[in-house]
Amino acid sequence: MTRPRSIVLLAILALAAHAEAATQPDYDLCVYGGTSAGVMAAAQMSDMGGTALVVEPGQHLGGLTAGGLGATDIGNAGVIGGLSRQFYDRVARYYAQTYGEDSQQVKDCYGGFRFEPHVAEAVMGAFVSERNIPVWFGECLGRVRIRGGRIDALVLQSGKRVTARVFIDATYEGDLMAAAGVTYTVGREANAAYGETYDGVQAGRQTHQFTVPTSPYRRRDDPSSGLLWGISSDGPGTNGEGDKRVQAYNLRMCLTADPANQVPFSAPPDYDRSRYLLLARWLHRRGPGEVPYHSIMMPNGKTDTNNNEPFSTDYIGMNYDWPEADWDTRAGIFQDHLVYQQGLMYFLATDPAVPLAIRRETARWGLAADEFTSTDNWPHQLYVREGRRMVSDYVMTDRNCLGTETAPDVVAMGAYNMDSHNTQRYVADGRVLNEGDVQIRLPGPYPISYRSIVPRRGECGNLLVPVAVSASHIAYGSIRMEPVFMVLGQSAAAAAWFAAHDGVAVQDVDVPRLQERLKADGQVLEYTPPAEESPVAPLIDPKSMPGIVLDDSEAEKVGTWVASASASARRVGTGYVHDDDARDGNAGLTYKLEIPDAGRYELFLISPPHPNRATRVPVTVTVDGADPVTLFVNQRGAADGSDTNNGYATLGIHDLPAGAKLSVTITDTGTDGYVVADGLQVLRREP
Repeated sequence: MTRPRSIVLLAILALAAHAEAATQPDYDLCVYGGTSAGVMAAAQMSDMGGTALVVEPGQHLGGLTAGGLGATDIGNAGVIGGLSRQFYDRVARYYAQTYGEDSQQVKDCYGGFRFEPHVAEAVMGAFVSERNIPVWFGECLGRVRIRGGRIDALVLQSGKRVTARVFIDATYEGDLMAAAGVTYTVGREANAAYGETYDGVQAGRQTHQFTVPTSPYRRRDDPSSGLLWGISSDGPGTNGEGDKRVQAYNLRMCLTADPANQVPFSAPPDYDRSRYLLLARWLHRRGPGEVPYHSIMMPNGKTDTNNNEPFSTDYIGMNYDWPEADWDTRAGIFQDHLVYQQGLMYFLATDPAVPLAIRRETARWGLAADEFTSTDNWPHQLYVREGRRMVSDYVMTDRNCLGTETAPDVVAMGAYNMDSHNTQRYVADGRVLNEGDVQIRLPGPYPISYRSIVPRRGECGNLLVPVAVSASHIAYGSIRMEPVFMVLGQSAAAAAWFAAHDGVAVQDVDVPRLQERLKADGQVLEYTPPAEESPVAPLIDPKSMPGIVLDDSEAEKVGTWVASASASARRVGTGYVHDDDARDGNAGLTYKLEIPDAGRYELFLISPPHPNRATRVPVTVTVDGADPVTLFVNQRGAADGSDTNNGYATLGIHDLPAGAKLSVTITDTGTDGYVVADGLQVLRREP
């Protein structure tokens, strides 16, 4: 029997309508990861008129911002704008409205940049609840369905499925990015990979270091007794080479000295005292001093307590598997970090091997009883300082941070120091050392590229990655600050809206149009120092200087030299090096060159002056086989620390034949301050 044509046509139209409805995505934007970046991304999409969903594997919003990191790493508050600035303003407003404009709490919140964890989480929650943005808690990514080079759907481990026009990976680990097949890396690149200075292995640095020689062996100075816990018998590797090591994680504790709101430190069930014997040994070798952790006060007498000194809350070398681990494995790593830190604080507060002053000070504090109440007052968020990092068409490097390269497609500004924590603890010459901690000051804020938050062209056209951004290890050490993640989350969501609205891949979003929208929303995409702010001293390209100029990076070094880049001093190249005020005669640095033409030459030692510099630095000048001549250079400048020689100390005028081999050596023997080396300049003088 043949059906009437009208009935067949209606059936076809009904099926077509059903198919069209079935292919409509659930949301304009799906954000995987309820970190601070994820919250701001969802809020921005909502503010632009789109729909958004936040999928959070845990049970809390705000990531580290609500997970104990209450002392915000700002860098320069002038580049924090948009929703990120709104968050901090709302925190400040909460304290003013709750306790009064003139209250101590308002003073202690420093304009909203210091806060209690529960306050941060409440403000984060308000950002989504006020916009009616749904949040799925406890939902972990199962798999990603890809069609036509785009994410079609997320299938969660619970069996739920979500579709969206555009997706944002706001996790610290880059889980969605990796599942979508986007190119990424883990660990440290070699300096040679991107022409950097501060990447890769960085042995010899003195920050958070065992500066007092400390034996690594169970029986002091007896290698046959074996190594104490947590020390590797492998060497650190070659400076500047890459590896897969990841900078250490910890838990940012919220402590209080108020007995009425205090949970005393207690031993974990599987407490192992032997883990902390190296710490006790170092404390005794160091002598009297501060506790080996750093507490910054928050409102209401609470702290944000972080790592400090060579043995502290950072669980060095125990997180290498975290970035690419599954959730069960990560749960085990988290528990191991928690037990380590619980044992550490209990040891410091109670163990007789700890100096009495340290025990008493630590025991005075305890966990804040009204914070992290669902997780026994310990943070629910591990401080994942670095996980996977995307590798896109633009990789941010230390050149961006130092201002020698500028990204033109700016969607955010970075401003914090390049900051990497230690990655390993090892033995060298019978003493224990840490490696991986790098702290480099920047000349000022710098642009972050839009291409660094989108995959390579041809890879996943509807995904943005504002947290696991495309950056080298050391550049990521500057970018990885919570205010910047919030800014990047907002920028990513605005780009997602344009991609969805215009029907283009995220790689093809009109960046100037995006930038105009971001500026309209209060984002800061360029920075001009206010008139009262000290100008940032310029970086000087050695090739632009007259005569022959050698940068400190070209010198031969022995002993320990620490790289630095003060924002207030001129620097030849990307920075200078100093001896960390060692004063022990073990640090030496030699510039060597061959004179091209016979003539009279004046030599200048370049070293930015400062009141902490040495006043009598031994500098030895040697020409071929002639007797060396030792001079003494005042690197401090005048008595008030002012620059009396413009940072260029003359080493005299020398008549030199063509081909003469010249060497200039700096040491720190008998010095009375920091010894600095920035460069050597050789200028031709008329007879």
